[in-house]
Amino acid sequence: MDAIPTEVLFGILAVLIFTSGFFSSSETSMLSLNPYRLKHLVKKRHSGAMRAAFLLNRPDRLISVILIGNNLVNILATIIASAIALRLFGESELINVFLLPLVLTIIILIFAEVTPKSIAAIYPEKIAFPASLVLKPLLVILYPIVAMVNTVSAALARLFGLDTSGTRLVDHLHPEELRTVVDEAGDLIPDQHQGMLLNVLDLGKATVEDILVPRNEVSGIDMEDDIEKIMEIIRTTEYTRLPVYEGDINKVIGVLHLRNAARFIHGKNDSITKQAILDYLSQPYFIPESTPLTTQLLNFQKEKRRVGLVVDEYGDILGLATLVDLLEEIVGDFATDAAEDEETEITERADGWYSIDASMSIREINRDIGWRLPTDGPKTLNGLVVEHLERIPDAITSFEIGDYRFEIQELGDTKIEKALVIEKI
Repeated sequence: MDAIPTEVLFGILAVLIFTSGFFSSSETSMLSLNPYRLKHLVKKRHSGAMRAAFLLNRPDRLISVILIGNNLVNILATIIASAIALRLFGESELINVFLLPLVLTIIILIFAEVTPKSIAAIYPEKIAFPASLVLKPLLVILYPIVAMVNTVSAALARLFGLDTSGTRLVDHLHPEELRTVVDEAGDLIPDQHQGMLLNVLDLGKATVEDILVPRNEVSGIDMEDDIEKIMEIIRTTEYTRLPVYEGDINKVIGVLHLRNAARFIHGKNDSITKQAILDYLSQPYFIPESTPLTTQLLNFQKEKRRVGLVVDEYGDILGLATLVDLLEEIVGDFATDAAEDEETEITERADGWYSIDASMSIREINRDIGWRLPTDGPKTLNGLVVEHLERIPDAITSFEIGDYRFEIQELGDTKIEKALVIEKI
């Protein structure tokens, strides 16, 4: 050491501090890489990404080789700095014991820790991929030391019930985390597509019961009616498929597709027989009310069906679910002529209140207005109000449920027809 010129020692010290900064930035950049983007780049055979993925496949080994290198460099830097101080200031206790550690710590913090790590955190790929060119062969060279350090470290971790041998690249996003990713995608995903993706993630939370058309609103054909009434329903209905039953909808015998109606409609009504209608029925398709929407979407596809009758645990028909209703949970409402002719179910008033048809489902209200009415109980607004009041009101009533203020607008004999609702500020 005495034979080495002071200028050379300063140069060696600068190189060691730079090398320490390299190890520090490598550690931060490697651990800051987006694992999903890294997988994407690996699939595209990006050489830097493949090297980084190899190293991250065992993060315990990667961290060990970085820390071994960094500590060796910092120790050498301390020795070189002490030699320089001894030459310049002699054996001064003030310099060597107090000032040297302080100055060296500040220099290492600025040039070998904070600055490199800050840059690496902002530009992880630009640092990690080139750094892998050094780290990968270094791991091979230092492998015996790395293996020894990892063995001792893993043994200590196991004492606390921890496993340090896992891989970072198999992390999976929780559904709520995936929602946040989609929600924060910004301009990467158009708003409409963003909404559809979020709806897909929410699909698993809903069941067929949430989208069914209640049985009292189901349009169908009662074979006990006279042929004139049956033909009037067929000619005037706005639907393409009609359930056919005998006396009660629980006694469904089939489903009539109106494209088959042309095969038995010839001339006047008196020329048409009920048997002719029965000949063109398809078998009814029944769906348990608790079927998740994600499952039912696949079932519709598998069974080549578009309409199903929803039944409860006793086999009674609760209503009807269609493929269109299910898809609307993802893409939003489909605009049809029939829908445009119907009275608007939600009307916004000038004072900020919403007039809402109480038969609407709470999920649909939340989707249309962007509210957060509770969906873990009753499925309709009428059911929500009745459950809260614990009775069917017999007069105009005002009340609050969570963050929303309600006022009964129209009452029927057995249910609430309309309600005014506003979100509290």
